[in-house]
Amino acid sequence: MLLLIKNVKIIYPGHELHNTKRDLLIKNGVIEKIGTRINDSTAKTISSKDLHLSPGWLDIGATVGEPGFEHRETLDTLCKTAASGGYTSVAVFPNTHPVIDNRSAVQYILNQSASNTVDLYPIAAISKNCQGEEITEMIDLSRSGAVAFSDGHQTITSSGLMMRALDYSKGINGLIIHRPVDPALANDSLVNEGLVSIELGMKGNPNLAEIVTLNRDIQLHKYTDARVLLHNLSTKESVEILAGLKQNELYSSVSYLNLCKTEVALYGYDTNYKTLPTLRSEEDRQALISGVNKKTIQVISSNHVPLEEDEKKKEYIYAAPGATGLQTSYAAINTFAENININKLISCLSINPRKILGLPAVELDKGAKAELTLFDPSLEWTLNNKTNTSKSKNSPFWDKSLKGGVIGIVNGKKSHFNKY
Repeated sequence: MLLLIKNVKIIYPGHELHNTKRDLLIKNGVIEKIGTRINDSTAKTISSKDLHLSPGWLDIGATVGEPGFEHRETLDTLCKTAASGGYTSVAVFPNTHPVIDNRSAVQYILNQSASNTVDLYPIAAISKNCQGEEITEMIDLSRSGAVAFSDGHQTITSSGLMMRALDYSKGINGLIIHRPVDPALANDSLVNEGLVSIELGMKGNPNLAEIVTLNRDIQLHKYTDARVLLHNLSTKESVEILAGLKQNELYSSVSYLNLCKTEVALYGYDTNYKTLPTLRSEEDRQALISGVNKKTIQVISSNHVPLEEDEKKKEYIYAAPGATGLQTSYAAINTFAENININKLISCLSINPRKILGLPAVELDKGAKAELTLFDPSLEWTLNNKTNTSKSKNSPFWDKSLKGGVIGIVNGKKSHFNKY
């Protein structure tokens, strides 16, 4: 395979080629040349009106259906959707059936990764069956290839269990990923507490539900000195708390949808906007954007939760929470959260996730493996039956025009290019 990428703007903060325009010639998955006015008539040429290139994106915490919920998403369709959305790697949550809480389950994910364009990294469960009661064999899971530990969508309410998990993870330099929320305060996480919840006649989910558990996790982190990723934060107060800390090995992430939309989207009772975390106020959204731009938040996640139609075509209060995100995260951010600095965006999509998971940085030099994402901020497209690559359709952006398209990815000898 010979690829020639023409006149591409490189976005790689910290790299000597950052913010420059170059041509790249890639042969058999390896960067052969980087320069200007490279020509090769035998190569497949990649070009676009406003072509950009960055190190390949990595998503943390996507949900996959396989095994157990293959009607929602298989590992193959997850990889196709990730590639369409610009991701060369995905670290998947353990909320499958059976749960990824043993050596064979970890190996299953790794084995499936070998045949796909996108690299898959298993995040193993903290507790057996993600039930928050008995801790898993974390050392064995780490040796088997788990890159981090989390109960995924399940909150760990037991402070004792969380502290033991942090202690165990410290012994293997592991990473604990946890979305802070107190279920007893969250009122089923239907809608943000405020004017919208009052007008919709629903019990509200107060910011306090996140802050209480956030503070607990911070204190446990301080006590154990273990590595923690506070996942998918949603409130202004959380950003303010973290901005005032100077803690090593304490990281945070935000779901792309919370950067793009607010509680106002729920006026239409569109169940595709019913997600975890809850969409909150405009003040919260702006604080999250500021957190990204000021590096208080280091990771942007797709929060990809594919669900079958039957789980969404219900009354709002009964519909399952979750939305697909892998294919639309970049485009939605570029469309609705355009004041996010592009350098910070790429850091949150690519550079920081690798660093936090302890994975090698992408090299952008002659002779290095090509692991690249190609995108065009000016390209307009629509997610619909023709362009959707997921098995599920529970996206709030279905049939909506988006600005910013992924041209494709190159991941060594494997590649994927979109057709809009």
